[in-house]
Amino acid sequence: MKIAIFEAEQEYVSTYESSFPDHDLVCFNEPLREHNLELARDAEMLSVFVGSILSAEVVAALPKLRFIATRSTGYNHIDLDACSKNGVKVLNVPSYGEKTVAEHTFALLLAVSRNIHRSYLRVQSGNFAVKDLVGFELADKTIGIIGTGSIGINVIKIAKGFDMRVLAYSRTKKPELEKLYAVEYCQNIEELLARSDVISLHVPYTKDTHHLIGSHNSRFIKKGAVIINTSRGELIDTDELYQLLKNQVISGAGLDVIEGEEHISEDFELISSNKNPELIRQIYRDREIFKMDNVVYTPHSGFNSKEALDRLIKNSISNMKFVIAGNLSNLVN
Repeated sequence: MKIAIFEAEQEYVSTYESSFPDHDLVCFNEPLREHNLELARDAEMLSVFVGSILSAEVVAALPKLRFIATRSTGYNHIDLDACSKNGVKVLNVPSYGEKTVAEHTFALLLAVSRNIHRSYLRVQSGNFAVKDLVGFELADKTIGIIGTGSIGINVIKIAKGFDMRVLAYSRTKKPELEKLYAVEYCQNIEELLARSDVISLHVPYTKDTHHLIGSHNSRFIKKGAVIINTSRGELIDTDELYQLLKNQVISGAGLDVIEGEEHISEDFELISSNKNPELIRQIYRDREIFKMDNVVYTPHSGFNSKEALDRLIKNSISNMKFVIAGNLSNLVN
């Protein structure tokens, strides 16, 4: 089988190669996009990460493609409808970084709550004043967790270690969480927004979760709350998030993801070419958010621990081997 692996980290290339000695395998460090389609032209199976955009146009341009094994839990970077239409099966890795992402959630929260980022930059400039760096304790605060899957559960465990009260909103209630961790499930998301000092999102991105928080419900958010998002940027209407921050409705945000993050590193090229005014507006808006001193942004790195990466590569290779053996595991379309 012809296999093309994109966004292949150099330290894992030998692992990929030794795992498929009898197949025609090529690795590329760059993500797969429309401009480099030629690299995947003859591929029957692709292994990609979230930086590769498998749009309907990309899928249609790869006539030999039969399988896409994404090295991620989320798959909103892949047009599933186009894949189904073209007979392409898509597989994901359902679980690999639940502890890592949960820890990153609290890394962001602590950075915001104790002004870690501002303190660090101040000390670097030789300023040791602390008067305007007053933070707040997490103990006795209420954290509202949207989504109680594997990551959400680990966030709950950490939150209880900080003596936080835990609210939750999820498609499926888990009585064991209510019993073990005194989790209180809310009837709707509006109730959670109104009662939470900290709002943390842990649901996958689908058409049903698009702009889960936006202008339709932002009025319910508790004054001074903090929003943490380590899931997908599209869960929050970023225009609304900007207004919430600008108007000081929320006191801060910790973001590992944001809408359109795949374009942020391309902004100078986009601005100079002036091809898409709306995209340019979004890039400038995101930059304004990043410059706010009550915002901590990390570049979609919540998964990025050695342990999680090792599990991710191992499980992704297992997916691909199952495909070759004729058994589809972790199919999402």
